[in-house]
Amino acid sequence: MHADDVPHQIPGIPDNIYGGFGLRLGSLLLDGLFCTPVALLAMYIQSFGGEAYLLSILPILAFNLWYAVYLPARNGGTPGKLIAGLTILKTTGQPIGLKEAFLRNIVTFALSIFSVFVMTTALFAADMNTYTSLGFLERSRYLMSMAPLLFTINTWINNVWFYSELIVLLTNKQRRAIHDFIADTVIVKTKYLPQIQAYINPPAEDQADAVVTQG
Repeated sequence: MHADDVPHQIPGIPDNIYGGFGLRLGSLLLDGLFCTPVALLAMYIQSFGGEAYLLSILPILAFNLWYAVYLPARNGGTPGKLIAGLTILKTTGQPIGLKEAFLRNIVTFALSIFSVFVMTTALFAADMNTYTSLGFLERSRYLMSMAPLLFTINTWINNVWFYSELIVLLTNKQRRAIHDFIADTVIVKTKYLPQIQAYINPPAEDQADAVVTQG
C-alpha cells in the first residue's frame, strides 16, 4: 500500500470505513431489482428463438455497459450501491473513471459472452417448433439437453468465480473482492468520504507541520 492509499483505519472513526459483505449484498439485491424489468423484457424477446436471441444481444450489452460501467464512472457507484450508502473509489482515494469501472466488470462481461455463446449454440441446435411449444421451465431443460457439456462448464466457471470473489472479499481488511484488485478500487461507506479525503489530502498547513516535525 502506498502512503496516499485509503488506509485500513482512519483516526477518529471507530467504525470500519469499507463496505462489508452485508452492505454489498444489499446493493446487489437492489441493482437486481432495478434491472428486473429489462431482464424480463429480454427473456420475452429471446423466447421467440435463435434469431430473436441474437438481435437482443447488443441492446442487452449496451444496457449492461451503461448500468455497470457508465453510471459508476459518473456517479461513483451503481444505483444500488448509492442507495446502500456505498461509493467506489480508486485505492488512492480518487473517484473512479471509465477505465476502473470497466476493469471491475471485465471478468463478468467475459463470463456473459461465454454464456451468450452457450445459449446461442443450444438455440441453433434446437428444433424451434418443439422449443416454442414448451413452457418456460421446459424450454430451459430442453436447451440444456442440446448442449449439456457447455452448460455444465458455464455453471462451473460461474460458481468458481462467485465463490472466489466471496472468499477474497471476506479475508482482507479492506473488503476488496477480486474485481477490486483487478481495477485497484475499494468500496467505502459514503458517509465517511469527507474524512477519507481529508486524511489522504490534508490541508497545506498540516503538511507543513508534518515536515517541520520530521525535520
